[in-house]
Amino acid sequence: MNSQPPLGHALALVLRIAAAVALAGVVATWFLSAGRARSTGAEPGIGEGGKAGKMFGVGFAVVVVIEAVALFGGIAVLRALDRPEESNVAWIAVVVGVHFVALGPIWRDRTIMVPGVVLTVLGVAGLVMTATSAVAWVPLVSGVLSGVTLLAGCLTAAGRGLAAQRSLASG
Repeated sequence: MNSQPPLGHALALVLRIAAAVALAGVVATWFLSAGRARSTGAEPGIGEGGKAGKMFGVGFAVVVVIEAVALFGGIAVLRALDRPEESNVAWIAVVVGVHFVALGPIWRDRTIMVPGVVLTVLGVAGLVMTATSAVAWVPLVSGVLSGVTLLAGCLTAAGRGLAAQRSLASG
Protein backbone atom coordinates (compact mmCIF):
# COMPACT_ATOMS: atom_id res chain seq x y z
CA MET A 1 0.00 0.00 0.00
CA ASN A 2 2.82 2.42 0.81
CA SER A 3 4.83 1.57 -2.30
CA GLN A 4 3.95 4.67 -4.26
CA PRO A 5 5.72 7.91 -5.23
CA PRO A 6 8.46 8.90 -4.67
CA LEU A 7 9.21 5.31 -5.74
CA GLY A 8 9.21 4.73 -9.47
CA HIS A 9 6.32 2.75 -10.95
CA ALA A 10 8.49 -0.27 -11.84
CA LEU A 11 10.02 -0.55 -8.35
CA ALA A 12 6.62 -0.11 -6.70
CA LEU A 13 5.23 -2.92 -8.86
CA VAL A 14 8.17 -5.21 -7.97
CA LEU A 15 7.61 -4.49 -4.26
CA ARG A 16 3.90 -5.27 -4.52
CA ILE A 17 4.57 -8.54 -6.35
CA ALA A 18 7.24 -9.54 -3.81
CA ALA A 19 4.80 -8.80 -0.97
CA ALA A 20 2.11 -10.91 -2.62
CA VAL A 21 4.53 -13.82 -3.08
CA ALA A 22 5.70 -13.58 0.55
CA LEU A 23 2.11 -13.45 1.78
CA ALA A 24 1.30 -16.51 -0.34
CA GLY A 25 4.28 -18.24 1.30
CA VAL A 26 2.95 -17.43 4.77
CA VAL A 27 -0.52 -18.73 3.87
CA ALA A 28 0.91 -21.90 2.28
CA THR A 29 3.06 -22.55 5.34
CA TRP A 30 0.04 -22.07 7.59
CA PHE A 31 -1.93 -24.65 5.57
CA LEU A 32 1.01 -27.07 5.71
CA SER A 33 1.29 -26.58 9.45
CA ALA A 34 -2.45 -27.00 10.04
CA GLY A 35 -2.52 -30.14 7.89
CA ARG A 36 0.48 -31.60 9.69
CA ALA A 37 -1.07 -30.79 13.07
CA ARG A 38 -4.26 -32.64 12.10
CA SER A 39 -2.44 -35.70 10.78
CA THR A 40 0.26 -36.01 13.45
CA GLY A 41 -1.08 -34.15 16.46
CA ALA A 42 2.26 -32.30 16.63
CA GLU A 43 1.19 -28.76 17.42
CA PRO A 44 4.01 -26.60 18.69
CA GLY A 45 3.21 -23.81 21.11
CA ILE A 46 4.83 -20.45 21.12
CA GLY A 47 7.92 -19.99 23.22
CA GLU A 48 10.97 -22.14 23.52
CA GLY A 49 11.29 -25.68 24.74
CA GLY A 50 7.56 -26.23 25.18
CA LYS A 51 7.44 -23.64 27.99
CA ALA A 52 5.17 -21.39 26.01
CA GLY A 53 3.31 -18.49 27.52
CA LYS A 54 -0.46 -18.46 27.14
CA MET A 55 -0.98 -16.88 23.73
CA PHE A 56 -4.32 -15.11 24.25
CA GLY A 57 -4.39 -14.61 28.02
CA VAL A 58 -4.80 -11.50 30.14
CA GLY A 59 -1.33 -10.20 29.26
CA PHE A 60 -2.15 -10.32 25.56
CA ALA A 61 -5.48 -8.53 26.17
CA VAL A 62 -3.78 -5.76 28.15
CA VAL A 63 -1.18 -5.22 25.41
CA VAL A 64 -3.86 -5.09 22.69
CA VAL A 65 -6.01 -2.59 24.62
CA ILE A 66 -2.99 -0.35 25.24
CA GLU A 67 -2.03 -0.71 21.57
CA ALA A 68 -5.49 0.37 20.39
CA VAL A 69 -5.52 3.39 22.70
CA ALA A 70 -1.98 4.35 21.63
CA LEU A 71 -2.78 3.95 17.93
CA PHE A 72 -5.94 6.02 17.84
CA GLY A 73 -4.89 8.45 20.56
CA GLY A 74 -1.50 9.03 18.95
CA ILE A 75 -3.01 9.65 15.52
CA ALA A 76 -5.45 12.13 17.07
CA VAL A 77 -2.55 13.94 18.77
CA LEU A 78 -0.57 14.01 15.52
CA ARG A 79 -3.61 15.46 13.73
CA ALA A 80 -4.10 18.07 16.49
CA LEU A 81 -0.44 19.05 16.18
CA ASP A 82 -0.97 19.45 12.43
CA ARG A 83 1.75 16.92 11.62
CA PRO A 84 2.02 15.65 8.04
CA GLU A 85 -0.25 12.75 7.15
CA GLU A 86 2.88 10.57 6.68
CA SER A 87 3.36 10.78 10.46
CA ASN A 88 0.46 8.34 10.86
CA VAL A 89 2.34 5.57 9.03
CA ALA A 90 5.39 6.14 11.23
CA TRP A 91 3.29 6.20 14.41
CA ILE A 92 1.58 2.92 13.48
CA ALA A 93 5.00 1.29 12.98
CA VAL A 94 6.14 2.51 16.41
CA VAL A 95 3.04 1.21 18.20
CA VAL A 96 2.99 -2.16 16.42
CA GLY A 97 6.72 -2.57 17.08
CA VAL A 98 6.36 -1.82 20.79
CA HIS A 99 3.42 -4.24 20.94
CA PHE A 100 5.66 -7.09 19.67
CA VAL A 101 8.39 -6.16 22.14
CA ALA A 102 5.82 -6.23 24.97
CA LEU A 103 4.48 -9.63 23.86
CA GLY A 104 7.95 -11.25 23.92
CA PRO A 105 8.06 -11.79 27.71
CA ILE A 106 4.32 -12.55 27.92
CA TRP A 107 4.60 -15.31 25.32
CA ARG A 108 8.04 -16.35 26.59
CA ASP A 109 9.31 -16.02 23.05
CA ARG A 110 12.04 -13.42 22.75
CA THR A 111 12.35 -13.96 18.97
CA ILE A 112 9.17 -11.96 18.40
CA MET A 113 10.98 -8.98 19.89
CA VAL A 114 13.36 -8.81 16.89
CA PRO A 115 10.75 -7.62 14.37
CA GLY A 116 9.29 -5.49 17.15
CA VAL A 117 12.54 -3.61 17.63
CA VAL A 118 13.00 -3.23 13.86
CA LEU A 119 9.45 -1.86 13.45
CA THR A 120 9.95 0.55 16.33
CA VAL A 121 13.20 1.85 14.85
CA LEU A 122 11.59 2.24 11.40
CA GLY A 123 8.69 4.12 12.96
CA VAL A 124 10.90 6.45 14.98
CA ALA A 125 13.01 7.08 11.87
CA GLY A 126 9.83 7.96 9.98
CA LEU A 127 8.67 10.33 12.71
CA VAL A 128 12.03 12.10 12.58
CA MET A 129 11.83 12.23 8.78
CA THR A 130 8.44 13.99 8.91
CA ALA A 131 10.25 17.06 10.22
CA THR A 132 12.64 17.09 7.25
CA SER A 133 12.48 17.46 3.50
CA ALA A 134 12.49 13.63 3.30
CA VAL A 135 8.85 13.44 4.46
CA ALA A 136 7.77 11.92 1.13
CA TRP A 137 9.95 8.87 1.92
CA VAL A 138 8.25 8.10 5.26
CA PRO A 139 5.71 5.67 3.69
CA LEU A 140 8.63 3.69 2.24
CA VAL A 141 10.72 3.67 5.43
CA SER A 142 7.94 3.23 7.99
CA GLY A 143 5.40 1.48 5.75
CA VAL A 144 7.06 -0.66 3.09
CA LEU A 145 10.09 -1.65 5.16
CA SER A 146 7.80 -2.41 8.12
CA GLY A 147 5.74 -4.64 5.84
CA VAL A 148 8.88 -6.43 4.68
CA THR A 149 9.88 -6.89 8.32
CA LEU A 150 6.48 -8.33 9.25
CA LEU A 151 6.42 -10.71 6.27
CA ALA A 152 9.98 -11.85 6.99
CA GLY A 153 9.06 -12.39 10.63
CA CYS A 154 5.97 -14.40 9.64
CA LEU A 155 7.95 -16.55 7.21
CA THR A 156 10.64 -17.16 9.84
CA ALA A 157 8.09 -18.07 12.51
CA ALA A 158 6.20 -20.31 10.11
CA GLY A 159 9.40 -22.11 9.14
CA ARG A 160 10.34 -22.56 12.81
CA GLY A 161 6.84 -23.88 13.51
CA LEU A 162 7.08 -26.45 10.73
CA ALA A 163 10.53 -27.51 11.92
CA ALA A 164 9.22 -27.89 15.50
CA GLN A 165 6.32 -29.98 14.23
CA ARG A 166 8.73 -32.21 12.32
CA SER A 167 10.88 -32.77 15.39
CA LEU A 168 7.83 -33.39 17.63
CA ALA A 169 6.39 -35.85 15.12
CA SER A 170 9.69 -37.72 14.67
CA GLY A 171 10.81 -37.64 18.29
